[in-house]
Amino acid sequence: MATADDGLLADEAGEQQSANEGLGLTRRDNPEARMPLIEHLRELRNRIVKVALALTVGSVIGWVVYPWVWNFVKAPYCKAQVKSLAASAIAHSAGSLGPHCQLYFSGVFDPLFLRLQISIATGVIISSPVWLYQLWAFIAPGLYRRERRWAYFFVGAAIPLFAVGATIAYFAMTRGLQWLLHLTPADTTALIFINTYLSYAAAMLLIFGLAFEIPLVIVLLNMAGVLTHKRFRKWRRLIIFLVFAFAAIFTPSPDPLSMLLLAIPCVVLVEGAEVFVWANDRRRARSGSLEYPGLTDEEVAQYGLDKPIGEQAGATK
Repeated sequence: MATADDGLLADEAGEQQSANEGLGLTRRDNPEARMPLIEHLRELRNRIVKVALALTVGSVIGWVVYPWVWNFVKAPYCKAQVKSLAASAIAHSAGSLGPHCQLYFSGVFDPLFLRLQISIATGVIISSPVWLYQLWAFIAPGLYRRERRWAYFFVGAAIPLFAVGATIAYFAMTRGLQWLLHLTPADTTALIFINTYLSYAAAMLLIFGLAFEIPLVIVLLNMAGVLTHKRFRKWRRLIIFLVFAFAAIFTPSPDPLSMLLLAIPCVVLVEGAEVFVWANDRRRARSGSLEYPGLTDEEVAQYGLDKPIGEQAGATK
């Protein structure tokens, strides 16, 4: 009868064989599948060169498409400014501004730095399939098959969740900016510098993106055996309350719509994570104990694992 140890040994054997094949060695020549340090450094150098070339090509493309990317980046600010009272003040002081969308530089070299910054950020996004693959190809040989499955699941779920959160943040920024600009007194003019706006936009995208990773953290804690559905059920109300509190604090606009744009999708994802936790716990219960996966309830009682620590030592003697 196969056990978990047998499966682990099989994984180790498979990884050793793949590493040996990469070095051109047999299992007898390299039984532990070790790679010399110089080989690791050479492989790391080659992959860094490939990533650098991909980033360079992506940045060049970003430099070419910079006008369209910049219009996309500043669109939330322009929409908010047109609707705010500050927009009319700027329009009267500056004359005809077309769409009434003005951001300001504070230095001579700032336009060049802005274009470089936008171009590099665009290049990172465009070349992401290349550098993600190079990173994975460097790390994967050191992982077992089970660890690779976990990595596939984490990356495959984390990237779409972050992208959805960032997309919602992009559309929610307009309402937040509109409220912030509305606070400008009637006898003053808000001069918004580009660095300030970019910092605000990056913070919003990061906050919303990370908030959408909460369900993934819950699932990973359950798969690691740390969080069971019984514990989650006790903390459900507190978790939902914390989600709404987080949304209320980190959305700049005080209107409930902006808060709900962040809170409701997060709550739905948390409830979906709870369904996964419940189903995973039922699967584990059919094969053994939830606290000690792989052991039946009889084996847990036999070894005294269901008793306090002081009594466990006596039960095992």
